[in-house]
Amino acid sequence: MGKLNQPEGPFGRAANRICAVTAAASAVEMAWQIRSALRETRTIELRLDWLRSDTERTRLLNWLKRHKPRAATFLATCRSVAGGGKFRGDLQSELYWLIRAREAGCSWCDVEVETMRRLPDQSMREYAVPPKVLLSEHDFARTPRLPKSVNPPAPGEADAVKIAAQARTISDSLRLLRLARRSRNFVAVPMGEVGLPARILALREGSALAYAPVAIATAPGQISLSELKNLYRAHLLTPKTAVYGVIGEPIGHSLSPLLHNTGFVARHVDAVFLPFLVRDLGDFLKAVPELGIRGFSVTIPHKQGILKHLDACEPIAAKMEAVNTVVVRRNGSLFGCNTDYLAVIRALGRKLTIPGSRILIFGAGGSARSAAFALARAGASASICSRREAAAKSLARAMGGEAVPRRALRTERFDAILNATPVGMHPKVGVSPLAADELHCRIVMDFVYRPLHTELLRIARKKGIATISGLEMFLAQGLAQWGLWTGRQPPERSMRRAVMAALRAEEKSR
Repeated sequence: MGKLNQPEGPFGRAANRICAVTAAASAVEMAWQIRSALRETRTIELRLDWLRSDTERTRLLNWLKRHKPRAATFLATCRSVAGGGKFRGDLQSELYWLIRAREAGCSWCDVEVETMRRLPDQSMREYAVPPKVLLSEHDFARTPRLPKSVNPPAPGEADAVKIAAQARTISDSLRLLRLARRSRNFVAVPMGEVGLPARILALREGSALAYAPVAIATAPGQISLSELKNLYRAHLLTPKTAVYGVIGEPIGHSLSPLLHNTGFVARHVDAVFLPFLVRDLGDFLKAVPELGIRGFSVTIPHKQGILKHLDACEPIAAKMEAVNTVVVRRNGSLFGCNTDYLAVIRALGRKLTIPGSRILIFGAGGSARSAAFALARAGASASICSRREAAAKSLARAMGGEAVPRRALRTERFDAILNATPVGMHPKVGVSPLAADELHCRIVMDFVYRPLHTELLRIARKKGIATISGLEMFLAQGLAQWGLWTGRQPPERSMRRAVMAALRAEEKSR
């Protein structure tokens, strides 16, 4: 866990340890990003290498000289192509722009290890660059072997050290966090989508800074400044903060972090909900004790695979052989639950009398299993259809229903058809798992909630069929999870409003 009572460090109080990254081709755009960043933090990195020409660099630094707020800290970076940046000039040109940055009011400069090694005596102190030096190393391919601790060099060639490394596994990102706990004036930057949770937790674990772009991502796995500060509240997290999350692959589409973090803020719960891209369940589960994870949501493709890792499971989830919720008990044991099946009944039951209805479930994965058992238990006649016929037959046998071949959908009629596949999910929108001539029913329900109006639902409405958005199921299962983890009543109105606003904004931007 993170350091208790750690000193402020070189960048001051926690809110200012979130470093806004400004990067644009023009000085005008960079200036706009700086103004925007100052509303969230007082620490700003200027990516001078992103500006398209020396003329634009001059314009920006002249503007900064006139408009720099006294209370803000600026870091100048002019990273070469070899160091993962965009600057194509030579070493002397790089130093020139760092010197100009000091004249404009920058108190820090970020210098690559490769640049430092090319200098006489391997020191920046002989140059009129910004007085404080952040010595950085980037590895965009992997997380390298790391020492036990990293501190600024003794002779004073640097005031802080940064290591940014691609995390291929969650274990990789944990190695960087451990380094942050043991080091002084050190910046840990786990890169890539796998490293995203560790990037959010870095300040809690002792990193001197956490980076977030105002607009354009400048490194893999970055999330926006607004998200880092306002959604995840990275600057407020402490070793006492409870950690929850969602595990799956893919995971970038999930609005579960927005749903649950909104609930934590509304109910004043000291907790954070993070998205974990998980390819290997064992890799994630090893991180559970170290990160202080108290519970997690399980999505594609782990709803069945997680079962063998559980210490106990509620009977209905065990019977379904599908778990979407795990509670980490005080002794560290894992207890599995399923809130999907309740969500299906609640969402569908508002428009259909379920007992006696004939319902088709398209898909045979974990979500389909939950729906099939829930509907059979509620008295419906459930049929299974899948692109994998063997999987459909296996699920049909397990829940006492029938398997329907895909070709039969052109003639068979149902009271409702449920899509339990991820086809049509963000970002691959505009595709439907079923064609118009396969929809012979009164109601179509899509488990996909992002986008709000999927292509499948659009086709159904065009045919005059009533529709149910996956949002209703998403909200119902998520609210049940929130209650299981916290033992409190979820703030449903706030959580629903936040998710709806995000989905509507996304629709408008298309």
